[in-house]
Amino acid sequence: MTSWVRHVMWWQVYPLGFLGAEPQQLPAAAEPVHRLAGLHTWLDYLVELGCNGLALGPIFAAETHGYDTVDHFRIDRRLGTESDFDTLVTECRRRGVRLLLDGVFNHVGRDFPAFQDVLRHGRDSSHAGWFHIDFDAGGPDGFRYADFEGHRHLVALNHGEPAVADYVVKVMNHWLDRGADGWRLDAAYAVPLEFWATVSERVKAAHPDAWLLGEVIHGDYPAWVDKGGLDSTTQYELWKAVWSSLNDRNFFELSWALDRHAVFSSQFLPLTFVGNHDVTRLASVLRDSRHVEHAIVVLSTVPGVVSVYAGDEQAFRGVKEDRAGGDDAVRPAFPAEPAGLAPYGWPIYRRHQQLLGLRRRLPWLVDAKIEVVHLTNEQIAYLASAFDGSDAVLVMLNVSDQPQRLSVSPGSVVLAAEGHNGDAAEVPAHGWVIARPH
Repeated sequence: MTSWVRHVMWWQVYPLGFLGAEPQQLPAAAEPVHRLAGLHTWLDYLVELGCNGLALGPIFAAETHGYDTVDHFRIDRRLGTESDFDTLVTECRRRGVRLLLDGVFNHVGRDFPAFQDVLRHGRDSSHAGWFHIDFDAGGPDGFRYADFEGHRHLVALNHGEPAVADYVVKVMNHWLDRGADGWRLDAAYAVPLEFWATVSERVKAAHPDAWLLGEVIHGDYPAWVDKGGLDSTTQYELWKAVWSSLNDRNFFELSWALDRHAVFSSQFLPLTFVGNHDVTRLASVLRDSRHVEHAIVVLSTVPGVVSVYAGDEQAFRGVKEDRAGGDDAVRPAFPAEPAGLAPYGWPIYRRHQQLLGLRRRLPWLVDAKIEVVHLTNEQIAYLASAFDGSDAVLVMLNVSDQPQRLSVSPGSVVLAAEGHNGDAAEVPAHGWVIARPH
């Protein structure tokens, strides 16, 4: 795996929502709207937060939400042009910010040219092999085709077709050549591992320093690294355990997830997060607002590659709903610049700064060993330690209504805490402590 990712922390942005783009693709005669330039004013904010990576959602030509791509080689005109992308790369580089792109290679929109050719020519199309099509089944289009999870407007690609692999490799290398540092591979879990192994080998041959992240929700995460050739996967198990254990006051769930996470992170560096563009906002999913900080503490002190979803650091709220347009609430437009953000969000922003800053000062946390050393329903303490034994921190969380005393070595030093009296052994009610053991 490339070495630079050990030092990166991502700020994830869903550009079409963040920049207030139209919900549908622009008419063919419309001029591009140069919205990507609106991200420049947020790069200093990203750095001041403590991050040094910009993880972009879809930016390529698409029909609606970006995950229905129709041209992977063209910037969506609602966001701008290829020149706007080049300028964004330059602005990122000037600040030492890495750039991650979102590649949707499991499926395409119905306006994707290869699929349109199949609609026109049927089984005689030279692109018929790009899709899983039953030409004898009938249907609204005269045939039936595989789609993505029941969404008819998302046409599944046939990953057994060599031309599809050629196309994906060409797309990925094109944007890496233009300055991207890596790819988030959307719905990687739905694509055969053999396809990723082929694609990743070819991409890495041209760009050995690129970082390839697979979106994987359930399953054997290491398989996408060992057999698929990817560098990392999303860590949804830990994401779910964090908010669920805080809501249920059941840290046994978090303990189980931390044990699993320790195994994963000994083999590769998973992407860790407590929010993203596909899930209900952290501040909305947690029933007790006092526990938002607990989630950030876990994110900041466990191994992996950290990602903060834009707006979570300002305590944005938003509930994802299972309906058309159900993602809109978690993908809102942002003001033109950080000064336009509401005042209520800045305290949690400063807490992110503190905790991400602590992580930055303890770079060994990226692949630390994790051991749970105290566990009840309402309290958990885990020790994160460097593999060479040179350093360690003790993380203590309490969601009970009473302060709790935990057994720590005398002389332990408090590194960060909420509502704390300076005693490293005492964790306030609904509080947390990060200490360096003596």
